[in-house]
Amino acid sequence: MTAADWIHHLELIPHPEGGYFRESYRATESISPDALPERYNQPRHLSTAIFFLLISGHFSAFHRVQSDELWHFHDGSPLTLHLLDPDGRLRRLHLGLQPHLGQLPQQTIPAGTWFAASVDDPDTFTLVGCTVAPGFDFADFQLADRRSLCADFPQHADLIIKLTRRSS
Repeated sequence: MTAADWIHHLELIPHPEGGYFRESYRATESISPDALPERYNQPRHLSTAIFFLLISGHFSAFHRVQSDELWHFHDGSPLTLHLLDPDGRLRRLHLGLQPHLGQLPQQTIPAGTWFAASVDDPDTFTLVGCTVAPGFDFADFQLADRRSLCADFPQHADLIIKLTRRSS
């Protein structure tokens, strides 16, 4: 299967952070804001999931969400997740099927962590699944502003510039 095949068969559409996606699951049950941490002011579905495809040479721009997000490897090239921890440390998580190379078929992004993704191999793609709990809502999504993120993490400015869109 090629990237175009997966985009067609899974009916993926462009994602605001880069890549292509389609929601594949949204729990029918919700959690009241009273039972959630203070960062949520509206009910959230118990969980959501998407298919996400990224083509080499493109990237998923630095962003963050208010819930934990699990990434599951499905097909294609290994993928690197670039995380900026609140203490300023850069961590790289590798998603793939070769544990002897430091890859795992599943990786977790903690709630509120700035992160971006890039495909490891040229001329290929990565197909993953992303599961969010409590469920994803675009109200919880924040796409990074390049200038602000560089100001917060100046030691990683080169990577931030490479993996963000132009500031507005």
